[in-house]
Amino acid sequence: MNPKILIQLVTMDMPFGKYKGTKICNLPEYYLLWFKQQGFPKGNLGILLETMLEIRMNGLEYLLTPLK
Repeated sequence: MNPKILIQLVTMDMPFGKYKGTKICNLPEYYLLWFKQQGFPKGNLGILLETMLEIRMNGLEYLLTPLK
């Protein structure tokens, strides 16, 4: 796992949509699942959203705790 991605998950805000301004790590799981069904955005944002979903689905949120 790239540490830079983990740092971005706790520092980057969602740039659009219902949760605009919310940190990626704080997005609700149902919203991340919706993106999975619709297709993640291209580029870095898509990578971050997909990574956050994987972290949630596998119970790995503790990886982000020291970075918050």
